[in-house]
Amino acid sequence: MDVLERIDGQVKNNPIVIYMKGSPEAPSCGFSARASATLAETGVEFSYVNVLTDPEIFENLPRYANWPTFPQIYIDGELAGGGDIIIEMHEKGELKGVLEEAAAKAKSAE
Repeated sequence: MDVLERIDGQVKNNPIVIYMKGSPEAPSCGFSARASATLAETGVEFSYVNVLTDPEIFENLPRYANWPTFPQIYIDGELAGGGDIIIEMHEKGELKGVLEEAAAKAKSAE
């Protein structure tokens, strides 16, 4: 399977997914640490992909949605942005509702 197809499958089969350096429990960069902690603060379950353990995804994810940096957060199959955007949404009180909506939509589609 082509790497862009793998990414597309991950994005479309997970209501919330963060592509990050490391894992939420052991992030490997400050941006990934802040973004995953912000997602975790909402209490909404999310998936993650450690781009450092998959060189193909690390090299090709920036092409997938034309976003050059990590982390990248996808909500309901769409790129929400990077850590700064997620943190801003959280500070405005918008993030939890968006995440809950995506999770509920995915659950009802099962």
